[in-house]
Amino acid sequence: MADPDFQRQALAHIDALYNFAMYLTKRPPDADDLVQETYLRAFRFSHRFQPGTHLRAWLFQILRNTFLTFYRVRERESPVAEDGVPEWDVPMFHHAPDNDGTTMEAHTDLERAMRHLPEEFRTVLLLAEVEGLPLEEVARVMACPVGTVKSRIFRAKERLRGLLRDYETP
Repeated sequence: MADPDFQRQALAHIDALYNFAMYLTKRPPDADDLVQETYLRAFRFSHRFQPGTHLRAWLFQILRNTFLTFYRVRERESPVAEDGVPEWDVPMFHHAPDNDGTTMEAHTDLERAMRHLPEEFRTVLLLAEVEGLPLEEVARVMACPVGTVKSRIFRAKERLRGLLRDYETP
């Protein structure tokens, strides 16, 4: 079992892991289970963690691998929005700093546009731009080269610009 210091450091990332789990599973009970399984595995295999490396990225990688192993196999149907695109929830939009209609409308437009992006584009944006992971750590979580992460971020932003070009700010 993991030592108490490791457990304390790992548990400091529970909110970020839960947000990522919600993005992947789209259901709070499944996100809870996924985070719990992630921590069980992290604590069980804490001896494999390399001190001095990015603990948060290591935990994200465990969470993603656990999801791919257990949850994707079931291939549950995602809820579908009115526009026919599977629902996708961006945790950063839940607590908008101001509650005026313009901000909420922009968030709705962005969420709708994000649902139109391929999964790998959404995931790299979430990890790099929302969670703030360094590109090297995003590459580790996604099991791809850093250049691929950079390319996906660039292409995702380009697609978002195209999808959002009709949105006008006052």
